[in-house]
Amino acid sequence: MRSILILLSLFLGFQIAGAQYIKEKIANDATGGLGQIDEKRFTWGYYLGLNSYDYKFDYDEVTEDIFVETSMGFNVGLVGDVKINNYINLRLEPGISFVTRTLNFEDPSFTMPGDFLREVTSTYINVPLLVKFSTKRLNNWKPFVIGGASWSRNLSSKEESPIDNSEGQFRQVTNVFNYELGFGIDFYLYYFKFTPSIRGVFAINDELVRDADPSSPYTGNISSMLSRGIFLNFTFQ
Repeated sequence: MRSILILLSLFLGFQIAGAQYIKEKIANDATGGLGQIDEKRFTWGYYLGLNSYDYKFDYDEVTEDIFVETSMGFNVGLVGDVKINNYINLRLEPGISFVTRTLNFEDPSFTMPGDFLREVTSTYINVPLLVKFSTKRLNNWKPFVIGGASWSRNLSSKEESPIDNSEGQFRQVTNVFNYELGFGIDFYLYYFKFTPSIRGVFAINDELVRDADPSSPYTGNISSMLSRGIFLNFTFQ
């Protein structure tokens, strides 16, 4: 979270400082000559992107940290945008994310190599409601920051399964609530607007479904488990 805020501050500082040195150029309308896209109250689009998810663990007692090995995942979704004014937009970005994480546990009771590892595969349906704050357009590009809240449904949670880690299955809750914060740049091309952006996604509610055994070496000492994700998205409007 701190790293994202530092990057965000540097990003905005460089854009504001450099804006005064940019000469005016011919402005693209991003609609193939059908009128400026920013003049439209409602616009639509889609996005493709990559993700990297981790977990933040809190423990009841001091112990060895659970090591999370992350893998690159994939995002795809739709964008609905409502213009509030020239600098503020309200956005709904429903999509789906495919995520894989491998958990490495340290416990002296483990005797078999497979006991140390749990591969956690998640398929999230994400529904973020976001507010986008943009700067003044600079020729054919416009920086912005974005933030808001989202709800995610984990289709691979196995929350209701009676099988737990004693039989090799790691479980999570199905419904996750998050807050999101990010930044990006709108590039105005002749036929469409292209937007690369970076966003952090931070779960609010505990996602862990605990084992039936209260002293389980996998879940017994965990007080909370929260997802932390970084999205790199490419949006086309």
